[in-house]
Amino acid sequence: MATDLKLSDYRLLCFDVYGTLVDWETGILTALKPLLAANDATSKFSNEHLLTVYHELEAAQQAATPSMPYAELLAAIYPKLAVRLDLVNPTSAESAAFGASVGAWPAFPDTVAALRRLRTHYKLVVLSNVDRGSFAATNAGPLEGVPFDLVVTAQDVGTYKPDPANFEHMLRRVEAEFGVKPEQVIQTAQSQFHDHHPAKKVGLKSSWIVRPGAIMGNRGEELYDWKFDTLGEMADALEREQQ
Repeated sequence: MATDLKLSDYRLLCFDVYGTLVDWETGILTALKPLLAANDATSKFSNEHLLTVYHELEAAQQAATPSMPYAELLAAIYPKLAVRLDLVNPTSAESAAFGASVGAWPAFPDTVAALRRLRTHYKLVVLSNVDRGSFAATNAGPLEGVPFDLVVTAQDVGTYKPDPANFEHMLRRVEAEFGVKPEQVIQTAQSQFHDHHPAKKVGLKSSWIVRPGAIMGNRGEELYDWKFDTLGEMADALEREQQ
């Protein structure tokens, strides 16, 4: 963790949502249950295997169809997941239901309270790989309506993280709308793959919310300026600086 940097010196937190604020691994595993149950495979695969296959398919589909909205992208990879797992293909309605599950994925227990604490000091911005409708459902539901100052989705940009274009788009917006420069922004995220590595490429500081036990998004090289197990711990650290 950085020792010469102070969280309180920055003006804006840019959040990844799914994996950082929302427990997407639990959400995905829950949404996969109907497929597994229909194939009598509920206990056949480890969670790690299911999530590893999912993450590979998701990343490949995002690279192949960068303008496809996230809910549609999930529906597109659902039958591919069935093929990879040697399961019977789902129906189109079942695939669409998997894509529509995003808004019901649960928030981590510390998320909402931590966001409310952090927003007393920072502007809060979302930079997410989902579509606008999916994030709106998440914000109204699991995130309990916590207000964000700006929401940028992959649907707005036309590409998916880790494409640097997503970060560059966000930085242009926050400077134009809030007068916040890149050196005043902290990228706050769990995924090394989606967020920390590309954030470093565009010169951003980053806070790694580890979410211990997380499987998706990890990389061998860990890049970060601050490191916390939970967002609540980051809020604690900010408040200690302000005492």
